[in-house]
Amino acid sequence: MGVVWCPDWPVVSWGVPLDEPAAVFVANRVVACSPAARDEGVVIGQRRRDAQGRCPDIAVLDRDVDREGRLFEPVAAALEALTPRIEVAGAGLVGFPTRGPSRFFGGDAALAERMVECVGPVLAGRGDARVALADGVFAARLAARTTEAMSGPVVLPVGASPAFLAALPITTLEQPELTDVLLRLGLDTLGGFAALPAGDVVGRFGREGRQAHRLAGGEDEHPPDLRRPAPDLAVTWQFEPSATRIETCAFAAKALADELHAALSADGLACIRVAIEAETDAGEQHVRLWRHEGALSAAALADRARWQLDGWLLMARTAGSERAGPGPSAVGEDAAMDAGIARLTLIPDEVVPASGRQLGFWGGRAERADDVTRTVARLQGLLGPEAVTVPEWRGGRSPAEQITLIPAAAVDLGEERPATSATWIAEPWPGRVPDPPPARVLADPPLVAVVDVVGRPVVVDGRGEVSAEPAMVTIDRTVGVSAWAGPWPADERWWDPLHLRRRARLQVVLEDGSAHLLMVEQQAWYLEASYL
Repeated sequence: MGVVWCPDWPVVSWGVPLDEPAAVFVANRVVACSPAARDEGVVIGQRRRDAQGRCPDIAVLDRDVDREGRLFEPVAAALEALTPRIEVAGAGLVGFPTRGPSRFFGGDAALAERMVECVGPVLAGRGDARVALADGVFAARLAARTTEAMSGPVVLPVGASPAFLAALPITTLEQPELTDVLLRLGLDTLGGFAALPAGDVVGRFGREGRQAHRLAGGEDEHPPDLRRPAPDLAVTWQFEPSATRIETCAFAAKALADELHAALSADGLACIRVAIEAETDAGEQHVRLWRHEGALSAAALADRARWQLDGWLLMARTAGSERAGPGPSAVGEDAAMDAGIARLTLIPDEVVPASGRQLGFWGGRAERADDVTRTVARLQGLLGPEAVTVPEWRGGRSPAEQITLIPAAAVDLGEERPATSATWIAEPWPGRVPDPPPARVLADPPLVAVVDVVGRPVVVDGRGEVSAEPAMVTIDRTVGVSAWAGPWPADERWWDPLHLRRRARLQVVLEDGSAHLLMVEQQAWYLEASYL
């Protein structure tokens, strides 16, 4: 297997130069950062405030998986000069079986150099590409990561993958629950784990342990399969007339994904690699393979189809342009294509026995979840994939910061989502108002007046202490204060003079029975939320 890995792709897709400090955050955690940010001490998994503390000038970027998938298509398309069987494992990672291409181009080393030559002009210095060849996908990915300190691609000879993997740490498996047990047992390398008898591993760790044991020994769970997929499993959507907008194709992709997933489930199968085919009304045909480590759900199938269509659109827009690689792009979901799509087909290129789903206590999967999924799909077709959002917990001090809305297309509504639980954020936030949370959070907090018993404005000093007990609050009208608590001061971004914020919050219960959360900033009081 040959692999091309583009590190820091979430940052590269935003068009940020890698010599500038930048990081992509999800749930206030770093998921990708530029080399300049790493030089300042920013690491993957770091909290946002810690990253900004180490690098005050860091550019804060949100994760945009649609953009990443769309802008990665030129990299994958560049490799079609070597073989038509390109397989995208995710935005930033692409590979293909090398047995045939290696013989054609004169060996693995020559093929690796060709891979570098293909992707180099597409990236045009906006990102890095690391190339590796090994016996399997797992070994090739890890070999690509070792090219950071090397000047060229890594080519592992046939049969050398187990020896290469043996010295790597056991945490390379990226299965924390399993690796924690193995470390406590004294197995700190992949070689030590691979040396265990397979029967003992299966008896102790079950199916997941067997899969990890195969990877540690240099054997992939699913070897490359170059056979043509069975045509009777494919699902096709004919557009009459041809579709000229991406949002129309995205709606069709969602319907096809649901149909394909239902057909496979009925046969006890799950798809781990899907072929996405599109034919334009001009007769042009486009095909791309997408792989997933686990089984592709209906939402995952639809997402990959939409990303691929966006990528083909980007290629059409930038055809003939010197800048066909990743970077800022105005292409969006509502962009129109020059040539309409006449046919869209999803083919389950590789299937495995379905491991099943844990059923509910009163029977099968709740029909309510299916109804919600269908309703969301319909709304996305009418309003666009980004218009329908769902809430998730995020860290923060203000009630408005603790919950954010993300596109429903980015999650699987039929699966359990840990981010919907308040326990998802375990880190403390100094200055955060304690529970219970307010019932109503205002998007645009209005100004209010808070005075003491003699009518003087109540202020909060630098030590976080009030000048006097609040006696009256004026919102729509002036009402007396029967009880209050606080203040909770928050000194945010103290290291950045341009974005420094010093705020304090106060809970008040008024004589009319209402309860509110007030916020003071620069000696001005605002009504941030209400409890009753």
